[in-house]
Amino acid sequence: MRLAEHLPVLPILLPLAAAMVLALISEFKRRTKITISVVSAVLQLMVAATLVVQADGVADASPAAVYLLGNWAPPFGIVLLVDRLSALMLLLTSVLALPALVFAIARWDRVGVHFYGLFQLLLVGVNGAFLTNDLFNLFVFFEIMLAASYGLLLHGSGKARVRAGLRYIAVNLVSSSIFLVGVGLIYAASGSLNMADITVATSAMSHNEYTLLQAGAAVLAVAFLVKSAVWPLNFWLPTSYGVAVAPVAAMFSIMTKVGVYSLFRLWAIVVPEENFPGLETEADWLMGLAMLTLFFASLGMLAAQDLRRMAGVSIIASTGILLAGMSLGSPNAWAAALYYLLVSTLAVGGMFLLIDLLERIRQFGADLLAVTVEAFEAEGMVLPEQEEVGVAIPAALAFLGMSFVICGILITGLPPLSGFLAKFSLLVATLNPVEGAVQWWHWLLIALVIGSGLTGVITLLRLGIRLFWVPESHARPHLRIIEAAPVAWLLSLCIVLTVAAGPVMGYLERTVATLSFPHDTARAVLDAAPVPSPEEVR
Repeated sequence: MRLAEHLPVLPILLPLAAAMVLALISEFKRRTKITISVVSAVLQLMVAATLVVQADGVADASPAAVYLLGNWAPPFGIVLLVDRLSALMLLLTSVLALPALVFAIARWDRVGVHFYGLFQLLLVGVNGAFLTNDLFNLFVFFEIMLAASYGLLLHGSGKARVRAGLRYIAVNLVSSSIFLVGVGLIYAASGSLNMADITVATSAMSHNEYTLLQAGAAVLAVAFLVKSAVWPLNFWLPTSYGVAVAPVAAMFSIMTKVGVYSLFRLWAIVVPEENFPGLETEADWLMGLAMLTLFFASLGMLAAQDLRRMAGVSIIASTGILLAGMSLGSPNAWAAALYYLLVSTLAVGGMFLLIDLLERIRQFGADLLAVTVEAFEAEGMVLPEQEEVGVAIPAALAFLGMSFVICGILITGLPPLSGFLAKFSLLVATLNPVEGAVQWWHWLLIALVIGSGLTGVITLLRLGIRLFWVPESHARPHLRIIEAAPVAWLLSLCIVLTVAAGPVMGYLERTVATLSFPHDTARAVLDAAPVPSPEEVR
């Protein structure tokens, strides 16, 4: 086989090999570890971009590549699938991982041990979850991702991280157990764990078998919903993400999207092809959960008293919007949801990095003093100087202020940036249902989407006033280029998504068109033939 034919497995092998090498290198050889990690991240970005180009070059619903690990024919062997959706998610992971890694080089990699190795293992789990076409291996990659996230969440130690980490681990262990129960039920109904094989088998199932399959998928969906932080299973997220160090919290913003992605894949198994793209009974409960998630996320935003918690709650709100777009069922809604997935992941990742920089202009006790000033109009307060970190860059305070405004616009969905375009596209799809007229719950969804943006604006304005306006003087911000550049990179990508909204939406519409015919994709996977041995070639 040519090297190009092995591209689908490289997003897994590259970080896995890097993690193995990093485990053998002493913590004192920091530059060597940095070099290996950055090279691995850059190569993953290049591979992901190549796979996106290859996936978009396929004319029909067939996948761009089907990779048979061990050269075993499906459905018995492990299969990696590259189509437009999986390639897009790989690219999103790579463009988020590289700036997070560069940001960590400034100082956060030194507050604990084995940071770079755990970071690479996290990428193994995330990339593997996006590529696998097998339910059991999806569970394996989920566990790799979660095991690495346990160590990364505790990176830097501290009582708050340990307390949040224990809660985070307990919740994910329970969801993993639920995951296994769902996989077992699906296997009992279909006799297979290969997603393509299960998709094809649904057309020949009896009523009882299909009912058991739906029960297994419902149990599996609960595990995915826990990992996606859907209400009422999202109590763990704001605290856990809020205590993580900045580059880890930024990477965690993609982890909830792994659960949403898995729900997209599960949809093709549960909902028969002839029912797509109409709004089916299976989606009613999902829409209800999406609305409740949006509602309680809006309340959480109003109650947030610090930026870290607000950023965590905004992830919950984004999950609600994504599930709402999915449950609408129309191709336009799915495309809008995927576009919003890109924007929200990059914007929240940039926000977590930015918050770490914004804390440098805050004086000790700034939250308490800001509230005091607001309440009593105190004047003449003199605060102690904060320890300087890094080297001053030109117009550092202006950079932080402008970045804060851009992040706020993106997260809340204000015009004219890509966050607004994503929400507007979703609202248009809501008002144009595939079947029937606009129902009352369509208007309720519109009100919740707009309301979540409004509560986000109120909270960010309140926190922004406390941060930039109320203090009479700010500590002089000292930033390093490797800290400011990742934030600028992520926000610039969001602006690029605004300017290139047409081509990006075109790609997403073609992605949804591929997802509309899961049986065609499944048959292409099952028809993949192993590579013949040299003896067979002769």
